[in-house]
Amino acid sequence: MQFARIHDIALHYQTIGGPAGRPVLVFANSLGTDFRIWRDVIVRLAGDFPILTYDKRGHGLSDIGDAPETIETHVGDLVALLDHLSIKDAVICGLSVGGLIAQGLYQSRPDLVRALILCDTAHKIGTPEIWNSRIAAIEADGIDSIADAVMERWFTPAFRSEQALALAGYQNMLVRQPVAGYTGLCAAIRDADYTEAAKSIAVPTLCVVGDQDGSTSPELVLSMAKLIPGARYEIIKDAGHIPCVEQPEMLTEILRAFIDTLPAGDNEHG
Repeated sequence: MQFARIHDIALHYQTIGGPAGRPVLVFANSLGTDFRIWRDVIVRLAGDFPILTYDKRGHGLSDIGDAPETIETHVGDLVALLDHLSIKDAVICGLSVGGLIAQGLYQSRPDLVRALILCDTAHKIGTPEIWNSRIAAIEADGIDSIADAVMERWFTPAFRSEQALALAGYQNMLVRQPVAGYTGLCAAIRDADYTEAAKSIAVPTLCVVGDQDGSTSPELVLSMAKLIPGARYEIIKDAGHIPCVEQPEMLTEILRAFIDTLPAGDNEHG
């Protein structure tokens, strides 16, 4: 396992080497998950691209850090990790809150970003009332109290009925996240708004969403795509909020097709 001291925390990450001259793919995961959700996509891309994935602070094996936090806190963590690893000109693929972090990374350090893949995310996710209600419920009764409802938003009815073992595993992943890490990120999402910033994105951008996403609907993701000049928009059939779990083969094909259209870049990476 790989760890780096980033700001005040130990950050857990994983790098996989790839051919020189290919862009580094950076994967940022969603609320309540760790980087294992990307496994079935990464195994299809490994060997063709250098890859970085990591656990956000408060998730997986990374430290929680000191509250309060903002999306900019997480952006700063990723900036520092990329600088630590001498990665530039990367393709940033962010799922849900990972997509907010990707947007923030572009605003903060556009030199690090060759392209954006914004997966099941938006320029603004939810309302303060929704997030405050979730935080209150968790502080009162724990993450378990919302787990069933979260699984319904994450996964399609077909997956929940046909993949009971996997569903139990992903529910374990959710409920085993530290409460402070989960609620801290809820507050960061609540306060994040990249509506205006999205209009200034000037790198190739792909917006992709599961057709049955219960957290960031296809309509919401489309509204983000319309804000970003020249953005592409793709819908993945038979997928909920986490298509890298439900439809990894289709998501990988979409990512490859998009990356193949990118102009040549510097590809500086360690």
